[in-house]
Amino acid sequence: MYVGTLSFDLLLGDVRSLKEKRSVVRPIVAELHRKFAVSAAEVGDQDLYRRAEIGLAAVSGDPGHLTDLLDRCERWVAGRPEVELLSARRRFHGEHDD
Repeated sequence: MYVGTLSFDLLLGDVRSLKEKRSVVRPIVAELHRKFAVSAAEVGDQDLYRRAEIGLAAVSGDPGHLTDLLDRCERWVAGRPEVELLSARRRFHGEHDD
């Protein structure tokens, strides 16, 4: 079994309140879950209205499939016009990790 995690540091566009931030972040999290069948949530920067950190996790029996899935998720988020992807951090946990 392999577990992959990916976290995105995002700069939001023309957002002036936490309410507007939620209206941008929630659809991204929901679409990651729906489109890619990953677990996703806003995991940081909740008190900053122009920044967001979104994390996701996926489990697979095949490390190649997991890499492909995380690549597709990263490309999809990077292509969103309402946010700027500042960084993405990826971690893998495999059978031989202690």
